[in-house]
Order: sequence, then C-alpha cells, then structure tokens
Amino acid sequence: MLGSPVLWGVIALLAFGAGYFFRERFAANRASSLEQKSKLQLEEANRKAEAIILEGKNKALEAVEAAKREERERQAQFTKIEERVLKREEFLDTQLKDITAERSKLGAEIKKTESERADLEVIRNRVGGELEKMAGLSREEAKAKIMEDIKERHNEELAKSLQKLDKERFEEINKRALEIITTSVQRYARSHVSELTTSVFLLPSEDFKGKIIGKEGRNIRALERATGVELIIDEVPDGIMISSFDPLRREIAKMALDKLIKDGRIQPAKIEEKVEEARNEMNKRMSEIGEAAAFEVGIYDLPKEIIQLVGRLHFRTSFGQNVLTHSIEMAYISAMLAAELGANVEIAKKGALLHDIGKAIDHEVEGTHVELGRKILKKYSIDERVIRAMEAHHEEYPFSTPESYIVTAADVLSAARPGARRGTLENYVKRLADLEKIAGEFEGVKKAYAIAAGRELRVFVIPEKIDDFGALQMARDIASKIQYELKYPGEIKVNVIRETRAVEYAK
Repeated sequence: MLGSPVLWGVIALLAFGAGYFFRERFAANRASSLEQKSKLQLEEANRKAEAIILEGKNKALEAVEAAKREERERQAQFTKIEERVLKREEFLDTQLKDITAERSKLGAEIKKTESERADLEVIRNRVGGELEKMAGLSREEAKAKIMEDIKERHNEELAKSLQKLDKERFEEINKRALEIITTSVQRYARSHVSELTTSVFLLPSEDFKGKIIGKEGRNIRALERATGVELIIDEVPDGIMISSFDPLRREIAKMALDKLIKDGRIQPAKIEEKVEEARNEMNKRMSEIGEAAAFEVGIYDLPKEIIQLVGRLHFRTSFGQNVLTHSIEMAYISAMLAAELGANVEIAKKGALLHDIGKAIDHEVEGTHVELGRKILKKYSIDERVIRAMEAHHEEYPFSTPESYIVTAADVLSAARPGARRGTLENYVKRLADLEKIAGEFEGVKKAYAIAAGRELRVFVIPEKIDDFGALQMARDIASKIQYELKYPGEIKVNVIRETRAVEYAK
C-alpha cells in the first residue's frame, strides 16, 4: 500500500513528460507549417510583382511605339504642308513677275495716251481759235447764243417734256411705294380682335356667389374697392362678370378671385392679401409678356425695366386695339419697309416696338404718351436714333430720319386695318379715365374708380385728412367739376367713401 503513491507519482510524471513532448512536437510542426505558408505567399507575391513589372514594360513599349508612330505621321504632314507652301510661293513668284510685266506695259500705254491727249488738246484749241476768228464770237458767247436760240424755238416743247417727266416720275414713285406697302402688309397678316370692357370669371359652383357677396355684401365691396372693378353677380350662370375699362384691373381681379376660390376663406382681410399677391404676380407676368414680345420680333438688348413696360402694354388698348399687338405688328411692318427702302432695319424695328411705351404709364404721370416715351427711353440710355424714329409718329416732333417716316407709315397701316380699332370705345374709355383723373386731383383722395359704365364714380378718401363733413363737401365739389369739365350722357353718381380702420398687433 505504501508503494502505490510512488507508483502513481511515477505514472503522473511520465504522463506529464509525454504531454510536454507531444505539445512541443505539435508547436514545431505548426511553426514549420506557418513558415512554409509564408514562403509560398512570398513566392506568389514575387511572381505577381514580376508579372506587373513585365506588363508595365510592355505598356511602356507600346506607348513609346505609339508616340514614335504619331511623330512619324506628324512629320509626314509637316512635309506635305511644306511642299504645298513651296509650290504656292513658286506660283506667287510667277504671278508677281507677270503683274510687274503687265504694270510696266500699262505704264508705257498710259504715257502714250497722255501724250496723244495733249496733242489733241493743242489741236482742239487751235481749231477753236480759228472758229472764233471766223465767227467773230468767243466760245462762251457762241454757247450762250445757241442755248438762247434753242430755248426760244423749243420753249413750249421743253415745258411739256418737263411736265411729262414729273408726271411719269410721280406715278412711278407712287407705284413703287404702293408695291412696297402692299408687299409688307401681305407678308405680315395678324388677326385683330377688339378689346372689350368686361371679363367673365367662371365659378366651380353657384354656391361661391354667396361667399363672394359675403354678409351684407361686405366681401364684394372689399373686392371692388381693392381692385377698382365692378363685379356683376347675376349676369352669367356659374360665373361673375368683371367690368372695368382698364384690362389690367380686370386681370388682377380675375387672379385674386382665383386665389380666393382655391383658398376657400373669403373675407375682407384675406381679399386684400390675395389682391396684393395678384398684383405682385402681375408684375412678373408683365415681364414675361415683354420678354416674349421682344423675342418674337428679334430684339434682345432692351433693359429689363423697358421690357416690363412693354409687357404692360398688353393690358392697354387704343381705340379698342391691343397696344402690344399693335406695336408688334408695327415692328414687323417697319422691318420689312426698312429692308425694302435700304434704311436701318434694327432702328426701325425698335422704334416701332417702343413707339407707344409712354402709354404704359400715362395714367399715372402728366404729359402726352410721346413725351413720356421719350423721357423713359432717354432715362434708360436707349439709342438716340431709336428715340428720333419713334417721336414723330404723331407729328409732335419733326421727321428727322428715314426710320421716323417708316415708323409713322407702319403706325398708320396697322391702325387702318379693317376691324383693328373702334373710335366709340376709345372715347368711352377716355371719359372714364378723365372721371378718375378729376377725382384724383382733390387733396385727401386715396383711390378713385369709375364703374358701372361711367355712371358711378367711387372715391376712397384718407380718413385722417377728410372728416365726414369734408367727405360730403368733396362729393359736391367733384360733381360740380365733372359738370363743368366733361360732356357725358345721363347722370354720374359720385360716391365718396370714408372708412376708418384700427390695426394693432399682439406680440
């Protein structure tokens, strides 16, 4: 029993030694395996590196060969060019020799001709002197006597011949002018639609009419006041008729109504907001219309301020004719007339397009539209030749250039087309504009709108400047001035409106 622990210890020691031996052997084998693997990877990397180097050498050789080939081709081209240059130099040398020889020959002939001319002059003078001695008259006296004899004998025939020449010349000029004008007008044919003073705005349903009218009519009154138009509710089914002599006001009212319908909230505060948005959008739209008009006639160098005023002409009429359409037509006709007559096409075209530019602001500023147009064009440094071309179309200024005659002729041709203009409508529009102008001359007036076909004048005053009694007095004064200064059928209702608003913000 005592030998058993010793035996077990010997066995454990042997087991430990065997385990240690096998672990060392395994570690050695593993190290040998890793070393072998690393060696293989190193060899693989070397092979790849050699392959890459070989491939790089091949590409470098290819690039060198390509460069050499390109150099050979370029050298061949240079050689061909050099040969052509040499041949051309030889040709030019030959030509120069021929020209030099020809010049020498011509010089000799010129000298010979001058010598012969001098000889002829000597002979002519000698013969003339002999004739003068024989006739007893000098050369000038003989010429005068011959002319006097011819005049006495053929005076009547000369007068008839001159009259015939003048008549034929006049007929030829008229015929040529008629051909140029008819050709230009036929080449440009645009239909004309006379502008009306009303527009129709269609509603999604009849229910919106009540919303637009509002409680006790406050919404429709706010909309009419903000836009300066008259809204007629029951004239059109599923729609509202917008009445105003100013197309710009009608368009702003249509845009504001469209925004209100889409928003759904129709109330005085929202109406003012949408009308202001519509005015801002209208300014952008006028610029777009002006750019399109200038692009259509091929004018690309006008300032953006002038472009916007051109777009504003789309919302102006002259005797029922749209002013922008009229100006575009004039630009085309002027360009064709200028081309036929040999005048400056660009100047004539610009002068025609901008001839009525003053009408874009003549509602707001004193002066004729021609004078206003000149000031606008000078302000924005438009070519002086363009200003001279446009300023004479109503003969307020003299015709100073050929283009000024062309622009005036184009104005007459465009306005004289059948159906282009209506005088009665223009007189009606002018009467409404005069009504608003008279009201605007009174101190304290904020806005004035002529509505109901000129039968009513609505005047909005500044409440801080005009009290209730002052509003009554102003209504009488405006009515008296209208009676004194204007001619009109029927009667005109002068409605002076004074409204006080208190606005404060909670912050």
